[in-house]
Amino acid sequence: MQRNLAGKLSEAEYAKNFADIKPPLSLDAALAEANRCLYSYDAPCITACPTSIDIPSFIKKIATENFKGSARVILESNIMGGTCARVCPVDILCEGACVYNGIPEAAPIDIGRLQRFATDWLFDKDIQLFERQPENGKKDAVVGAGPSGLSCAHRLAMLGYSVTVYEGKEKAGGLNLYGLAAYKVDNEFVGEEIDYITQIGGIDIKYGTWIGKDITIDQLLADNDAVFLGMGLGMTPKLNVPGEDLEGVHDAIEFIEELRVDPFAPAIGKTVAVVGAGNTAIDAATQAKRLGAEKVYVIYRRTAKEMPANEYEYGLALDDACEFLWQTHPVRVLGDGHVTGLECVRMALGEPDDSGRRSPYVVEGSEFLLPVDMVIKSLGQKAYEGMLADIQGLQTKWGRVVVNEDFQTTVPKLFAGGDCINGGKETVNGVADGRNAAIGIHKMIQAKSEATV
Repeated sequence: MQRNLAGKLSEAEYAKNFADIKPPLSLDAALAEANRCLYSYDAPCITACPTSIDIPSFIKKIATENFKGSARVILESNIMGGTCARVCPVDILCEGACVYNGIPEAAPIDIGRLQRFATDWLFDKDIQLFERQPENGKKDAVVGAGPSGLSCAHRLAMLGYSVTVYEGKEKAGGLNLYGLAAYKVDNEFVGEEIDYITQIGGIDIKYGTWIGKDITIDQLLADNDAVFLGMGLGMTPKLNVPGEDLEGVHDAIEFIEELRVDPFAPAIGKTVAVVGAGNTAIDAATQAKRLGAEKVYVIYRRTAKEMPANEYEYGLALDDACEFLWQTHPVRVLGDGHVTGLECVRMALGEPDDSGRRSPYVVEGSEFLLPVDMVIKSLGQKAYEGMLADIQGLQTKWGRVVVNEDFQTTVPKLFAGGDCINGGKETVNGVADGRNAAIGIHKMIQAKSEATV
């Protein structure tokens, strides 16, 4: 049976549809915007930033045309400040906390694009701000070359440690490279930022190395002074409905990754259903629409109020004319070799449980058929529970690694951060975790050294 596919985009169409959604500020625009800042004492935007960048300070430096100093303020707190400037949901973080929000008819400072202006300026000038301390004779291992792993590796290398990063894929970047829409951050910039991080020396990335297959955590613990887990999360859980194995049913993470590797490779259906309403689901939906799908449905069993995606992501999907089917749940994928439809039911919400959340239940007799030729499942991501279960003495909760205030696990030499401890948050949260875990590792190793003197 022939699939009903959308036409392939030309390179020019792709460039247009996937153009930068937060284009950079010009010099004049950056100076004008920076001079609007009130430089508040104890500014709430700093508290709202997971990496605690001194936002008024870097903006003031832009206003005085000290662009190098501005970039330094950013990158000292957040070594991935360039990517975060592009992909952070600033409306609910720094810009959402801007004091201008309390002033009628005044827009918040465009913090994200000012941060991009400063970091882009630095990268364009090819200025390396950081210098590694002398080697201290200690070595650490980092599992995963995503935001948390690279952030941890950079801070440890800065402190004089020799760091080996173990990455299963063929390129570093993690979520930034494989899990985000290209219109947020492109592959070229991700690579440029990774090069900047590793240029200080002391960081060796071993690609194509999988934990449990090529090396074990026990081996890493035996061979290193400390180990950091920053491997993120795995694939999307199954829908567990008949027909799920038909051609045309895709995992959202694999779909987005395939797009980042080769944007012209995926075959896009004319009518696409995305099951789930988290940020990854939105990325999958908007990209399917921009790749030529005539109609994209986002299916979620709860209400808009309860969807995991933030308002910014929701707005992107609405702008791309994605249609949301609330309180809807798939029960069967239809097709003859290929997907031809999705049988769904309507859901109602029961009384709140102890947590205050209402559980959905099926409305009897509410079955209906949604004609689609592609289904993308995006029900969150599963933790690497098998790998975690093999680590003796490691405490987990709801599939997440449990850590203390220093990001140390219940295995003394083992630290963790990013999605494997928080269940899936933003790039900036992973960067903050990696940096803080490196500080925790340094603190532990220093304490051990002092105890043996």
